[in-house]
Amino acid sequence: MKIKVADLDFELLIPYQEIENRVKVLATQLSADYKDKGQTPVLVGVLNGSFLFTADLIKEIDIPVEVTFTKLASYYGGTSSSRKIRDDFDLSIDIKGRDIILVEDIVDTGNTLHYLIDKLKVREPASIAVCSLLLKPKALEGVMPELKYIGFEIENDFVVGYGLDYKELGRNIKGIYKKV
Repeated sequence: MKIKVADLDFELLIPYQEIENRVKVLATQLSADYKDKGQTPVLVGVLNGSFLFTADLIKEIDIPVEVTFTKLASYYGGTSSSRKIRDDFDLSIDIKGRDIILVEDIVDTGNTLHYLIDKLKVREPASIAVCSLLLKPKALEGVMPELKYIGFEIENDFVVGYGLDYKELGRNIKGIYKKV
């Protein structure tokens, strides 16, 4: 199945049902890993791309969790990272001594995520883990030990749908589509 978003053509990569199933698996893993930690973990959704993934994930987690958001950007409407990070807004809660789970839509180079992790570490959380719906392992630069929960590994293709956009369009598309 092919679709058009703005001026680009895309074809189906991951059907919505597969995403739903994988989100449930990730939620089960998170619930098990944080169940006996003795404190409520904080899920930090990285906007804008992760909003659908974050919402679906928290519906499936069966332990108490807090949810907050931060907003970073490095794509600015194009099909590749500019490598310049725009930090639009920060966390509004104290994370000192807390278990933090960063919820990302996609990790490609890891540049934005490294920036965020370094920014949060100075606030002395108990731990930081990353849960990303998508990972582009061939694009990843360097080691990222915090990246512990991965929905799908994909090739280094530009993708839209399920919260991911092209020129701020396509976030509402069910499923994930890659550029043709």
